[in-house]
Amino acid sequence: MIIGPNTFTGINPWAVLVAAIATMVVGFLWYSPILFARPWMRLMGYDPDDKAKLAEIQKGAGKTYGITFVATLVSAVVLAKVIDLTSVVTVLYGMKVGFAIWLGFVATVQLTGALFTKQPMKLFLINTGYQMVCYMAMGAILAKWPHP
Repeated sequence: MIIGPNTFTGINPWAVLVAAIATMVVGFLWYSPILFARPWMRLMGYDPDDKAKLAEIQKGAGKTYGITFVATLVSAVVLAKVIDLTSVVTVLYGMKVGFAIWLGFVATVQLTGALFTKQPMKLFLINTGYQMVCYMAMGAILAKWPHP
């Protein structure tokens, strides 16, 4: 059995929640006009100056953000367990574990998807760069936050 009575032992639910919220904050910044909104929109085939299209996209955003948050919670729980099993307790090592998970699992899967869907490399770099920052931030939070 993969999930058993000890699956969540060593995981701080508050740290998981804060780590998941942190990724949402990073996402709002990463895909904002301050950073990558315009190039990301162009690469996705949207005109960043088309106000009507932007309004249409924003209408369905609530459900997308909700599902994304649940997915992020799952990632944070798994990363928290990895950090617990490796006994990592410093920000730097938490970031290293987050980076390793990103590199070994997230970046490789995203690269494969990008190659087979013929996604522009710039779009891949924007999206996977966001994921890298998220996993490193989650790793830092989950490692440093006191474990139960």
